[in-house]
Amino acid sequence: MTNTFRYMGFDLAIFVQGQSGGSIYSELGRAITRPGQGFTDRLQAALKAKGLDVAVANAGVSGDTSSGGLARLDWSVPDGTRLVILELGANDMLRGVSPEIAEKNLDAMLGKLKQRNIPALLAGMRAAPNLGADYQKAFDAIYPRLAEKYGVPLYPFFLDGVAGHPDLQLEDGLHPNPKGVDVMVERILPLVEKAIADNGGPS
Repeated sequence: MTNTFRYMGFDLAIFVQGQSGGSIYSELGRAITRPGQGFTDRLQAALKAKGLDVAVANAGVSGDTSSGGLARLDWSVPDGTRLVILELGANDMLRGVSPEIAEKNLDAMLGKLKQRNIPALLAGMRAAPNLGADYQKAFDAIYPRLAEKYGVPLYPFFLDGVAGHPDLQLEDGLHPNPKGVDVMVERILPLVEKAIADNGGPS
């Protein structure tokens, strides 16, 4: 039986699919760069370089919110998935959606995954300062609170090392360019490797 690891993230949903009996990893996240230069492609290459026989496929929806992720969770993450990297909420924040709504949706997703005995890794986001201190405080608290509630590993900020660095971003000032993607992959890779190992490895 093929093993499965999945990532659900902010506008892009990716599933990492094993080859020749290898493991499957899944991601819902954001389509951020040209084909071949995106987060999932680079994550796949990095995992393979570490000797993990995995393939990463894009299963995302551009512009996705936590509400959209929740609505399609059941069919986006099939039975047998062994790890979900959950990274949603950025588009909620950019649209000014109440942090309470985003947290409710993420809470429901983690609850569904727990009921199905599918482990998760939660990747967080941070609110833009221009949304105000109250919004920022409420939004930023979502991820550590849910990680503690469900006992899942937390990668605090998906754009760590990229946000605030124009040389690592596209012209929109929001999305990473290829160099930025490399930074993201490099920084999250150790936690992804550990999550894979903690959940039985890619065998």
